[in-house]
Amino acid sequence: MRLDRFVSQAAGVSRRQARILIQRGRILVDGDTVKDIARHVAPGEQVACAGELLALPQPVYLMLNKPCGLLSATTDSHQATVMTRLPEALAARVHPVGRLDKETSGLLLLSDDGAWSHRVTSPNHRCSKTYLAALAEPLAADAEQRLRQGLMLRSEKSVTRPAELTRLDDTHVRLSITEGRYHQVRRMFAALGNRVLTLHRERIGGLVLDPSLQPGDWRHLTAVEREAVLGSEIVD
Repeated sequence: MRLDRFVSQAAGVSRRQARILIQRGRILVDGDTVKDIARHVAPGEQVACAGELLALPQPVYLMLNKPCGLLSATTDSHQATVMTRLPEALAARVHPVGRLDKETSGLLLLSDDGAWSHRVTSPNHRCSKTYLAALAEPLAADAEQRLRQGLMLRSEKSVTRPAELTRLDDTHVRLSITEGRYHQVRRMFAALGNRVLTLHRERIGGLVLDPSLQPGDWRHLTAVEREAVLGSEIVD
């Protein structure tokens, strides 16, 4: 881990503040002053600030009710990201676990636990994601069958994995998929000759978005919820 990231996470400061501390010679690694913000901190090395040893905190796991209009990214030079909804020190630590399109709302996970994030997002683990979609037109009668069989999307080399569709009314549906291709849900309905008007993710694995969270609000996951996310995975 880079020294500036280590100091940011261990001291609970922003990445910018961590760099200032390093460049001012306030940070020691194994007793030596280090001013290289990009220096790698190896396992077992001791990092200190103002005479106090720094230790990385426990991993962070968050759920965010993502509003439309924000990018699922840590930073962007032109558009606002989901990180603007978090305190600065927390935003410096975590990354989005997967992503939602800019105009898609709902459940987004954030964490600094790389192994957990990989299990959630890796196609090999088939962690299910469930969406509510409002469509421009009623679906054809064979939509369920075609989704279960898999669709060939434009510019793709393989069909989509089987997806489960539930009709809520003529133009509102619930769809569960186990992949995360680019704009996948919107492209799947386009392949069915339809168009998505609004899209909201309500579930990842066995974890449902907390209904008390307003758009833009977030909270920490419990230990049970962290495991629930992976509860429906099917490892290849």
